[in-house]
Amino acid sequence: MTGLWVLAVTLVAAVAVGVLLKARNGRVRKAKPVARELPGPVAAALDPASAVTLVQISTTFCAPCRHAKAVLGPLAERTEGLHHVELDVTNQPEVAQSLSVLRTPTTIALTPDGRELLRVGGVPKGPELLAALQPHLTTRTS
Repeated sequence: MTGLWVLAVTLVAAVAVGVLLKARNGRVRKAKPVARELPGPVAAALDPASAVTLVQISTTFCAPCRHAKAVLGPLAERTEGLHHVELDVTNQPEVAQSLSVLRTPTTIALTPDGRELLRVGGVPKGPELLAALQPHLTTRTS
């Protein structure tokens, strides 16, 4: 009988963790006001002609990273003032560490001067991300 209780508690805990992780995936979070210097590859990826650059932190064998790219690429193409760049940090873990990135994909929205506006852990939801960036952008009709 004890084994049955252990199994039941384990299943409930696993479901609770799964629901929590699913709820957090793709959620847009406002940036914390932290003053830090951007790593070289990130600073080089910023587009000075765009109001916002979406820097997608990815790794080579990350399946959700491909989904994030499929969301962010078209979003940037049809939105004026928005630029998307993907950085593979597989061989540059110090870049992810300096940005406090704990999972891939993580998308960080940066201004041309390197100020972080927001970040998304997991695959972003296009409409939510665009709504959060709207104060910084001008959208053209698609």
